[in-house]
Amino acid sequence: MPTVIAVDLGGTNIRAALCDPQGQVLKRIKQSTLAQEGPQAVIARIIDSVRAVLPGPHEGAVIAAAVASPGPLDPYKGVVNYAPNLPGWLDVPLRDILQRELGFPVEIGNDANLAALGEQRYGAARGVADMAYVTLSTGIGGGVILNNRMVLGARGLAVEVGHTVMDVNADWTHAGVPGSFEGLASGPAIGKLAQRRLREGAASRMLDLAHGDIAAVSAKEVAEAAREGDALALEIVKQVARIIGLGFVNIFHLYDPLMIVVGGSVSLMGDMLFDPVRRTVQQYAMPPYRGRPIVRAALGDDCGLLGAAALAFDTANASH
Repeated sequence: MPTVIAVDLGGTNIRAALCDPQGQVLKRIKQSTLAQEGPQAVIARIIDSVRAVLPGPHEGAVIAAAVASPGPLDPYKGVVNYAPNLPGWLDVPLRDILQRELGFPVEIGNDANLAALGEQRYGAARGVADMAYVTLSTGIGGGVILNNRMVLGARGLAVEVGHTVMDVNADWTHAGVPGSFEGLASGPAIGKLAQRRLREGAASRMLDLAHGDIAAVSAKEVAEAAREGDALALEIVKQVARIIGLGFVNIFHLYDPLMIVVGGSVSLMGDMLFDPVRRTVQQYAMPPYRGRPIVRAALGDDCGLLGAAALAFDTANASH
């Protein structure tokens, strides 16, 4: 049976897995990235992780590998341009280094793009040829699959949904973009919104959950208080859901996906977030886009890893 090796390179952990064509994980390993040690040390750890999950004599041959990496990166050249959570990574030719060391074909892809591919191939959008994936977490990222192919753009930098402008009148910038989606609706943005309201003197259960420390209020406390029926927390969730819904309206209008799959820690708020998001899309999307499913991701933390597996199989199949 042919197998591939998938790697998920994160700022905190490196995860590697041996996978079969059905997206089943046959072996897996996780180790700390120790990113502060620089690119050489991290790449050595990636290679160690790959070797640790190589198949035994009766487990089939490895036909390719792929790495889901933070970006920006160039998937055509296999170069990581830079990665904010990986100090010292500047135009690192990761694909060529790994291919030379490992001796089989290797591809690299943006982690959000590969999360989209993972959900489309093995997860919540299995069998849907045209879909979008959005992760709502510390940042907001996304990937789009059209006609079963990842939308990459000229340099592999397409679908940076978190850096789209949501408030043209904003007097602040986030990552250089005024009024960005990520600056308004990511996990940290939700925490900051709650802190601002509490500093203005609003009463809320959120403060009790943070042991009286306004600075410690995060999206987690907002979600917990909202579940308990706290009025301010519910108001914040509703406000953020409207922003997310309008972000999804943009995605529907730009890419015409039949489904949006949503992952990331903010999506764990569940229906109290998703219901107003869906209502916003119903209200503001043009009629042909309304009613298309907006669903929770199915693969959890494995979406990028399994997207890398799908890319590795695609790479191997394309070379035959």
